[in-house]
Amino acid sequence: MTFALVDGNNFYVSCEQVFNPSLEGRPMVVLSNNDGCVVARSAEVKALGVKMGVPWFQLKELAVRHNILALSSNYTLYADMSNRMMGVLGSYSPEQEIYSIDECFLGLDGFAPDSLRGMGQRMRRQVRQWVGIPVCVGIAATKTLTKLANHCAKKNLAGADGVCDFGQISADELTALFDRIQVNEVWGVGRRLTERLAVMGITTVRALRDADPALMRREVSVVLERTVRELRGVSCLALEDLAPNKQQIMSSRSFGEYVYELTDLEQAVSTYIARAAEKLRRQRSLANAVQVYIRTNPFSERQPQYQRGITVPLTQATNDTIRLTRAALWGIKHIYRPGFAYQKAGVMLMDLHSEDQVQGVLFATVAPARPALMDVIDRANARWGGGTLKLAAEGVKKPWQMKRERKTPSYTTRWDELPRVT
Repeated sequence: MTFALVDGNNFYVSCEQVFNPSLEGRPMVVLSNNDGCVVARSAEVKALGVKMGVPWFQLKELAVRHNILALSSNYTLYADMSNRMMGVLGSYSPEQEIYSIDECFLGLDGFAPDSLRGMGQRMRRQVRQWVGIPVCVGIAATKTLTKLANHCAKKNLAGADGVCDFGQISADELTALFDRIQVNEVWGVGRRLTERLAVMGITTVRALRDADPALMRREVSVVLERTVRELRGVSCLALEDLAPNKQQIMSSRSFGEYVYELTDLEQAVSTYIARAAEKLRRQRSLANAVQVYIRTNPFSERQPQYQRGITVPLTQATNDTIRLTRAALWGIKHIYRPGFAYQKAGVMLMDLHSEDQVQGVLFATVAPARPALMDVIDRANARWGGGTLKLAAEGVKKPWQMKRERKTPSYTTRWDELPRVT
């Protein structure tokens, strides 16, 4: 087996730089919902020691000192740029697994081994030219090794120039390389597992690779045993051509300002249901239950605290936004309590199954489904932008919406926000 992992460098930041080249070389970050925490950093900001997840308000002094630019997250832009990048990469292999918004695996079996590095360089050039995103490529015999090769490509280890092919490195050179890389760089080895492995004397990739697989299975988990075998070049993880359908679909947001009234909570919950229902229909599934929850700000010691959730079972599984909204509104009315400053609400569609597996209810009287109407709504919103067609329950003025005061235009998905050349 031979795999490639292609990963967009500082993806959110790179998407912003495509349409504003003057940002290249400037320290910048992209912030989370409500402009709260850092979720993406440019190379210049990483060099300053800024960690992922740091609250933006803690960086204000550093930002002034180093002229750091902060932008609100523009997920519509990032998703569209991801689709374009994945489309280009998919032309290199019939086997593609889109692992996340900024990375994908490719199956490279059947290609001449000595041609793979050159192929990786062509991928980099074409994605850069056609999409504008810089990428790095890792190539190896297993998915775990491929992840590690991609890390080496980013860090320019082992002479990599954006492309690292472990197949072109001798066994002795790989051993020396693995001896220099900390074990936390291995795919799936997080902080807690790193600490546990350190107690066992395993601190480098080489030490983990050379560990006894049976011992790792017995002392830690079967997953770590599989990781050890993958580091040895034994492929245990196959490509997933199609991502499995989600078993639950959640939609939630923190509010841009505190919400006190039931009406505003109903609008927020209706908006979240619409988003979740669209995802449900996209994977051709039905939901048997709707969960709704609300909570105050747990970090505000001066305000009274309240949080509550409720699960509303449906008489018959559905992906109809109107029926799901009706259930969610019933739920929010039953858990709402006046006198609290609500900071967040969310919904979850539960007990999902394929729409091909519909089980009727003998004595239930259920309103007929409206697949044609749902299809019209989905197509209109896909063509003209989310929220073009929506239920009145979502409201018009939404003061509770999350803050995105630093958001750039949706350059690729809205006609009225196309970049203009003058």
